[in-house]
Amino acid sequence: MADWKASCHPDILIMLAYWEGKRRGRTMPSRDDIDPPELVKFLPYISIIDVVKDARRFVYRLVGTMEVEIRGYDPTGKSVADGYFASSADAAMANYQKVCDSREPFYEQDAFQAVDRWINEANLFMPLSDDGATVNKVMVFSINRDLYQP
Repeated sequence: MADWKASCHPDILIMLAYWEGKRRGRTMPSRDDIDPPELVKFLPYISIIDVVKDARRFVYRLVGTMEVEIRGYDPTGKSVADGYFASSADAAMANYQKVCDSREPFYEQDAFQAVDRWINEANLFMPLSDDGATVNKVMVFSINRDLYQP
């Protein structure tokens, strides 16, 4: 992880430190450990994705207001395969799967063509777990590097 830390946006590091602080010695925090009033500045850029045991695999539970604005639609309730905002559905699904398999945060910079514009994002995927072993949610902090102004 250290390679990307030197060049990423400082708010990505703040979110990573927040996630790490909520672990309290565990592999990963639970959703209940995340306290929205502590993240007010960042909430518009945060999404929570459920990890489900059916064909949908990953489902948008909550999508921040700036994420909805940048996308031009609200994917809440849709599977990532149907509501992804990335270079492809496969690429989006692979990011979530990587976090589930590793049970560690994953950082990526993604540049892709949306229907009407070029998107240049930085994303921090952070696993959450109710039992401390199995990822059941993924919290994502996304920065559109061309528009981000918290």
